[in-house]
Amino acid sequence: MDPSKTTEDTTTGSGQAEAGFRAAAFQQVGSDGEGTGDAHPSIDVILDVPVTLSLEVGRARMSVGKLLRLSQGSVVELDRGAGEPLDVLVNGALVAHGEIVVINDKFGIRLTDVVSPAARQAG
Repeated sequence: MDPSKTTEDTTTGSGQAEAGFRAAAFQQVGSDGEGTGDAHPSIDVILDVPVTLSLEVGRARMSVGKLLRLSQGSVVELDRGAGEPLDVLVNGALVAHGEIVVINDKFGIRLTDVVSPAARQAG
């Protein structure tokens, strides 16, 4: 059967006829946007894709009761010591470690270690 041709109407188990369908045909898209089949497409096609960058200072586990007792001025002890690097996450995946810096009265982060692609996939 040739998947590029429209099939005849078929009958479902309920006895109702389904509309005919045609299989989609795709071609490889090269770096120039044409169907060249280039083995090394350009990264330019994803440069405008938005991602979420998060910085994690540390974590804490607590019961709901303790969480509800927190109030202004409460201190929550984190699982990380002062001076330890922050985790830099992109869409929830660890990609680097860094430290907080202040630039023109605004907080920023200086990357101190970028996680290797192999370690990202393993984690």
